[in-house]
Amino acid sequence: MRGIVGVGVATTEFVDAAQTQADALGYDPAMLFVQHPIQDRTDEEIRAIADSAYDSIVGLLTQRN
Repeated sequence: MRGIVGVGVATTEFVDAAQTQADALGYDPAMLFVQHPIQDRTDEEIRAIADSAYDSIVGLLTQRN
């Protein structure tokens, strides 16, 4: 480990894939999943998703060792 705090953010479509990858790597990353899909969202919708995820991201960043 490099000691760099991070949080992975992906859409709910990738919950299973993220867990499978984490298991394969033997790693338990901090992850946050947001609404799927995002590619067809307007800028305003993306900002709203980011704003709603912000507190959770900060919480995950500050609680991890």
